[in-house]
Amino acid sequence: MRDVVLLGSTGSIGTQALEVIAERPEQFRVVALAAGGSRPKLLAEQVLAFEPRLVGLTQASAAQDLQLALYAEASRRGWSEGKLKLPKIVAGPDAATEVAGTPCDVVLNGITGSAGLRPTLVALAAGTTLALANKESLVIGGSLVTGAAKPGQLVAVDSEHSALAQCLRAGRAEEVDRLIVTASGGPFRGLTREQMRDATPEQALAHPTWNMGRVITTNSATLVNKALEVLEAHLLYGIDLDRIDVVVHPQSMVHSMVQYVDGSTLAQCSPPDMKLPIALSLTWPDRLPGAARPCDWTAATNWTFEPLDNEAFPAVELGKRAGRAGGTATAVYNAANEECVDAFHEGRIRFTDIVDIVADVLARHLESGEDSGDAGADVGSSVAAGARFTDQLTVETVLAADGWARQRAAEACHRRRSDDAD
Repeated sequence: MRDVVLLGSTGSIGTQALEVIAERPEQFRVVALAAGGSRPKLLAEQVLAFEPRLVGLTQASAAQDLQLALYAEASRRGWSEGKLKLPKIVAGPDAATEVAGTPCDVVLNGITGSAGLRPTLVALAAGTTLALANKESLVIGGSLVTGAAKPGQLVAVDSEHSALAQCLRAGRAEEVDRLIVTASGGPFRGLTREQMRDATPEQALAHPTWNMGRVITTNSATLVNKALEVLEAHLLYGIDLDRIDVVVHPQSMVHSMVQYVDGSTLAQCSPPDMKLPIALSLTWPDRLPGAARPCDWTAATNWTFEPLDNEAFPAVELGKRAGRAGGTATAVYNAANEECVDAFHEGRIRFTDIVDIVADVLARHLESGEDSGDAGADVGSSVAAGARFTDQLTVETVLAADGWARQRAAEACHRRRSDDAD
């Protein structure tokens, strides 16, 4: 029996993880859940189904909504008043961080965005196995996260990194030549930047393969998500960025590959289903029988591969630029993007403005020496600037750079809207 803490339980990764767990009650026990609080009915259903001892809500105002939803759901199920056992509920911006420190075997961090950084660090400090779906916390935290992790403590949940981990079992570290991360190409594969310029949010969210949340799906359309995955692979497996390639594979059956020095290339293949890497992350290094359906080798099929069009999709090379700079540059890249994704969905900027603004903010960060002094009163610009080109990061410098980038990106979004209005 493995005790599991799940952060981001009402999101895409969280709900699929609970489906995996529900099918195997003899193997897993959910001891704590954390969620934002925007879906109280779903969270109430999860609480009654899995009976965690602790529930965290990052929206403090959502605690009462959850309690009401719990009573309503219990009533709908015909439960007597005495049958409903309420968990301990903690609420506020630090709730997920508190939940992440709960004693357990595995913490699955399925939070989206930089908000996952502190929970990631708390789980690592507790010595718990961390199943990491929140790639942003690793990307922005860099050496802060890798330095806190014991050997084998970090387990990847993303299908690409799970695939790499499986393929890397076939050889020694010194035998690895390159990592090849596959990309579906998203909904705009084959289009030019001009053709994507006026794409709508609905079009950006129409991913051909995966069903994900708004931010990740939009990032897949811009290929920012693939840039973050390249940075994550670099940090997880210690391979230089110049030795990590992206190849477009629209069928999403090959999730990533490892090329060895003798010319061999090993690929991990399976139908696109996040339950497989989720299950593997919960039981790593062991496999969970029947976690997902395998490939059907009795049916004729074609798998294609094509190079990434870096001119149409410059996000990957831009992400590598941030990764090579080191320090807080990756935090700036990620935060500026998150701000721009919100602006795009609110109709304040065009689709192609997203990566353009991220590039401008990153360039300003790297070239002008300006940093986060005006983004947080408790962290001076000299602190964050000193962390830009060194691996000696702190949570404070990372989050200060995050705040600075969001402010600069918001200003740029406003300027773009004003220019369009003119």
